[in-house]
Amino acid sequence: MSEVSLGGWLTQGRTIDDATTENIVRKAFDLGINLFDTADVYNRGEAELSLGKATAGLKREELVIATKCYFPMSDRPNDRGLGRKHITESVHASLKRLRTDYIDLMQFHRFDADTPMDETVRAIDDLVRQGKVLYWGVSEWQAHQITELVHTARSLNANPPASNQPQYHMLNPGIEKSVLPTCQQFGLGNIVFSPLAQGVLTGKYLPGQPAPEGSRGADETSNNFMQGMLNDETLTRVQRLKDYANEMGHPLARFALAWCLRQPGVSSVIVGASRPEQIEANAEASGVELPAEVWQRAAEILEGKE
Repeated sequence: MSEVSLGGWLTQGRTIDDATTENIVRKAFDLGINLFDTADVYNRGEAELSLGKATAGLKREELVIATKCYFPMSDRPNDRGLGRKHITESVHASLKRLRTDYIDLMQFHRFDADTPMDETVRAIDDLVRQGKVLYWGVSEWQAHQITELVHTARSLNANPPASNQPQYHMLNPGIEKSVLPTCQQFGLGNIVFSPLAQGVLTGKYLPGQPAPEGSRGADETSNNFMQGMLNDETLTRVQRLKDYANEMGHPLARFALAWCLRQPGVSSVIVGASRPEQIEANAEASGVELPAEVWQRAAEILEGKE
């Protein structure tokens, strides 16, 4: 899969129309991006519908389409979680919305403490054996949960998980402690989301100033994950980081994406876009390599060290 991938969490089927989604997807594909990430719960299926329309004219064998299930899709008691019924029905519904015969990567959006893990593994393994899913993985699972999952799959002689999708960016490197090492130990690649910290690591949010009009930070319906980063102290350090990235010859966004990709356990970074030119700029992060001392200095800047 491509090192930079396109996601549609807060855009596709929500803030941009189908025509714009198609333009962005086609631009991404032309730039060599082949991984397109979505989820059934994104705007209650609308994101999958929009992505399905956008990819309809592309060669299916050249695409890697990833989706997810876990969160409630309705008020029905079985329309949630990681039980066999919900997983099976979620896959069938996603196949229809995405206009495809198979899902390249099916991911479990969160850990389900209410369902026996062997039931979850048997259900997804059956779908793999039926050819409806090629690979499967998880999202935002803890290291010990991933370990248990791998051992469960092995004990059942089932197809093992292939990936994890955690949040990871320069302001939140937490997965480096245990999740990344665990994934590397068991051969799971990490497809990380929010690598630009919801847009904070583009440098467009300035200390002492309101969020730009039309930005995610100014949208109270989608900025709840950003609130802890929109403070003057953090934004001041991000501006210093932006200056340093420019000194190294890179825009801050590209620099931040390359920081994620420096990790051998990170397979791809998921970026969003509301305009084709945004995906064009982010795609340039693929292949950027900088020496360790550059990343060390970047960490010092974010820690407030002069």
